Amino acid sequence: MNFKHLHYFWAAAKAGGVVRAGEQLHISPQTLSGQIKLLEERLGCALFRKQGRGLELTDEGRLALGFADQIFALGRELESAIGKSSGATQARDFRVGIADSVPKAVAYRLLEPALAMPEPVHLICHEGKFPDLLGQLAVHRLDLVLADEPMGRQVSVKAYSHLLGSTAMSFFAAPALKRTLVGEFPQCLDGAPMLLQGASSAMRQRFDFWLAMHKIHPHAIGEFDDAALMKAFGSEGRGVFMAPTVLESETAAQYGVRLVGRTDELIEEFYAISVERRISHPCVAAITSAAREQLSGG
Repeated sequence: MNFKHLHYFWAAAKAGGVVRAGEQLHISPQTLSGQIKLLEERLGCALFRKQGRGLELTDEGRLALGFADQIFALGRELESAIGKSSGATQARDFRVGIADSVPKAVAYRLLEPALAMPEPVHLICHEGKFPDLLGQLAVHRLDLVLADEPMGRQVSVKAYSHLLGSTAMSFFAAPALKRTLVGEFPQCLDGAPMLLQGASSAMRQRFDFWLAMHKIHPHAIGEFDDAALMKAFGSEGRGVFMAPTVLESETAAQYGVRLVGRTDELIEEFYAISVERRISHPCVAAITSAAREQLSGG
């Protein structure tokens, strides 16, 4: 059996189709389908069948996937066992995907405990869109994904969301802008220029509901997927912006802004998403343990 063909089948099954798997493996869907076809010919059965516009596993495909899971898990154990028996001191790779909606300072705080492990760790970070990172996790190109939302039920990836903790939200403005705000917080935001998080972010949806609940109507100046860019505009006095309360002092110092107010009615949560239901990876265990102390509500 050609184990390269088996790996391609395994990747397609985990990703939910050849198109997404091809993107993750950086090969064309046609090439991937051809390699899987060779495996099917070798085994004498179909591993996938068409379901609408997508593919689903046949009974034989589900059986083959179970064996493939065991084979590639044994391969990882082999690498680990040989490294230990040879007394190798090479740093262990720890591959983390960070959703682009997670503040960079929070990501650093969460990941820093992994670098303090007794055994050396080589941290490899990838930033991207949450769904894309989950696809890479599914084919074991990542050990962990950090996100500000749990994995949705509609995602066809076998992984588990572990709540790391949560933080309230604080509002900031440049000194000159803050002096123009009238009234107590949060009513002082009514009519004020506001810099908003992107419409697709989990926090934005909560924020819109919070504004409606308090009958506050700020003047939206712009929307930003990149929190750092939003804060840069805020530092120039273009509008009030939100940031996690846990980063209050860092935000004020780095961007030269002042606190307008804070609320625990808006909570941002952070999750570690892994293929393990019960965490055994030492780096992930260190991260989850430290997060409970750094973030409230964990």
